[in-house]
Amino acid sequence: MQKSAESPMGSSLQSTPNDLQSPTQIAWVGPGILFAVLAMASLSFSDATSKWVMLSVTPVMVLWFRYAVQALGTTLVLAPLRGRAMWRTHSLRWQLLRGLLMVSCSLLAFYCLQRMPVAEFTATVMLTPLVLTALARFVMKEQVSPLRWLMVLGGLIGAMLVIRPGGQVDSSVGWMALTVVLTYAVFQAVTSHMTRTEDPAVMQLYTGWVGWAVSTLLVLNAWVTPQSGHEWALLLLVGLAATLGQYLLIVAFSKAPASVVSPFLYTGVGFSTLMGWWFFDHIPDTLAFTGMGLVVLCGVVSGRIQGARKI
Repeated sequence: MQKSAESPMGSSLQSTPNDLQSPTQIAWVGPGILFAVLAMASLSFSDATSKWVMLSVTPVMVLWFRYAVQALGTTLVLAPLRGRAMWRTHSLRWQLLRGLLMVSCSLLAFYCLQRMPVAEFTATVMLTPLVLTALARFVMKEQVSPLRWLMVLGGLIGAMLVIRPGGQVDSSVGWMALTVVLTYAVFQAVTSHMTRTEDPAVMQLYTGWVGWAVSTLLVLNAWVTPQSGHEWALLLLVGLAATLGQYLLIVAFSKAPASVVSPFLYTGVGFSTLMGWWFFDHIPDTLAFTGMGLVVLCGVVSGRIQGARKI
């Protein structure tokens, strides 16, 4: 699951220029929301396709293809437009750190997807903005209201209902999903910091190449040549859908205020539930649905509180 900008759901860390509604931004609110919804549909499709293809190949193989497509695709798009200038960055160290965080998050996510349903995994990862609330308080020293802390607690309770012992999800894998959330939250904090000075396309480029370099090292001892054209096609689809989804998120958050767009990222839970039913004939049980709804509700309310505070 690769909900990335990649997903400035971490807008609670700071008030960025995107949170100030200029006339241009107001004009882009509708398209920005549309881009966000399309991004979540694309990323949910990538997750479901990843789970499907991992029935026959290893997670490391999927990781390699996913970043190969992003690295080569972004380079082919940017090279004719910018030439060598496409590598221009204000901080190579931050670019490398961001890339390492993303590839680590992706690898953990693939291992989770291999062993837990897509919808439940997506709902758990949607805890990220709530975890970022805690980071905002303890790292950025931002004041957090009691109501927002209540939303964090509610989201955690919802996640526990999803990954509870005895449920449809192996609890050991559920805890790994929470590790994905923590890693992704740090990634979003770094992204939020970098968007003040870095070009989103350049960030996408570096993330792709760092991810491909790391996954190439990992795949050397795990390479298994796909046995059919169907497997090749699925692996390419994983990379294309993930890359498209990430880019659409970058566009969405660059064109509309984060406080407006963020709630629509929770459409990913709906898309993932649909994909899980379509691909794997899986429907979450009642408690899991309750937990997923609680995560979404708390996340949306927390985002609305944050957005209202910035107005």
